Amino acid sequence: SLLVNVAGQPRTEKVKLPSSLQGRKPNSIPKKKVEDPVSGKVNTSSLATAGQQLSGFHLIPPSVTLGVLKEGCTYAATVILKNVGVNFSRFRVKQPPPHTGLRVMYTPGPVGLQVELEIEIFAMVTGGEDTGGLEEIAHDIEILTETETLLLPVTANIL
Repeated sequence: SLLVNVAGQPRTEKVKLPSSLQGRKPNSIPKKKVEDPVSGKVNTSSLATAGQQLSGFHLIPPSVTLGVLKEGCTYAATVILKNVGVNFSRFRVKQPPPHTGLRVMYTPGPVGLQVELEIEIFAMVTGGEDTGGLEEIAHDIEILTETETLLLPVTANIL
């Protein structure tokens, strides 16, 4: 029940539903509704579910935490961009600014099922002030698709 916690006592705060149950994806900005004049309307019963979007991407994992990195070294992580639509879709990545040390490598072109994005970071400390030997890097990588803009949060601590 949403009214009581696991111990059977009344809850002190509201239960926050995950975004997947709320019908929207986390870290995404939907674009204005644009009809695609090339792809026709699908009228099969298996795809006629009301409110279901027939195009889009999911990021697996939805965020990247690289942990503690040694300054002057290069690290990489792989993220899968999965096409959950019924048609081929295109995307492009807005590369992060150079001062973050981040770079995204991928193969451009239409995506059938999925494509791998390699997130590469060159660990460098940019601030001149003394931060106690640890600097935190946090940046949202923008992935521009046909229907929305996905945000991939990348965090790391540089030693």
